[in-house]
Order: sequence, then structure tokens, then C-alpha cells
Amino acid sequence: MSNLTDDLKNSLSSIVSGAGDVISTTSEVIHKNVVSTLQASGDVASTSLSVVGDLVSEGISTASDTGVSAMDAVKGLVEGAIDGVKDVGADVGSATEEAAHGAVKGVSHIGGDVGEAAVMAVEGAIKAAGDIGEDSGELAKSAVMGSLKAADEVGSEAGGLARKALLNAATLPHDVIDALVTGKAE
Repeated sequence: MSNLTDDLKNSLSSIVSGAGDVISTTSEVIHKNVVSTLQASGDVASTSLSVVGDLVSEGISTASDTGVSAMDAVKGLVEGAIDGVKDVGADVGSATEEAAHGAVKGVSHIGGDVGEAAVMAVEGAIKAAGDIGEDSGELAKSAVMGSLKAADEVGSEAGGLARKALLNAATLPHDVIDALVTGKAE
């Protein structure tokens, strides 16, 4: 985790001074860290992908400490984590759920808006799906499930806020969100 923290702090310091893009920077840094962490463990297939959620959560904390937008960081961290998992050949769907879970938990720990974090995590998953050639609907579902699980772990109020934010987000595929959040297909 210290590599991620150090890499993010160094990379984000230029953003704080006004030169850079939070989303692409966090995406690049976590991609590198996910790949190196999963490859270092040897057998990627048997490695617990919960480490992806832990890396994303740590990234949120680090981004917040450096003064950049936590929500931009969520989107970039989820996107980069998924891309990194794809590069090492691990299960992208499970990793997406873990990344979204880590994002919502990380935002909760810094006192941020868990509903907005859930939306940004799903947006990051959809962007990653397009970049790596995966089914955006499937990754959106995984991100919604991870976000809601984390929000519910935070508390019933957070779970309700996340559900409401996901249902009201204009940028998300409503057929997917409605079916998952309400349990009813359109």
C-alpha cells in the first residue's frame, strides 16, 4: 500500500498546483500498482481480488489528503484498477465489484458523499469497459453491486443515499440500475 500512497502523493502534487488531470493521473497510478501487486503474488488466479478494493480505498484517502477532488479520484481509481486487472488476466467482473466497494468505503472514511461515490464508481467501470473491450452493462452491474454492498456496510442511511443517487444519475444506464436497485426489470 505504501507504493500506492507514495506514487499518488507524488503524482497528485502536480495536480494540486494546477497542472494535470486527476482522473487520468489516478487511473495511471493505480493501474501500475494493481498490476505490480497482483503479479507479485505469483498465482494471479488464486489471489484475492479484495486487494483491488483496498488499493482503491487507500487511493481515495491519499487523494483527499492532497486536496484533489475525491469524486474525480473515484472515477480514475476504479477505471485504472479495472484496466490493471484486465492486463494481468484476473476476473474483471469481481475486480470491478471490489473496486467500487473500495471506492465507496474510502469516500465514507473521509466523510464524503457515498451516493456520489457510487455514481462515479459506476461511471468509472463503464469507461473502463469501453477502454478494455468488456461489456459495459456487466461491469456497470458489478460496480452497482459493490457500491451498494459498501454503502449498506456503512449504514442504512448511506445505503439509501447510494440507491437514490444511482437511480437519479442521468449518466448511468437506467435499465441496469433500476433492475439492480429496485429488483424490478423494466
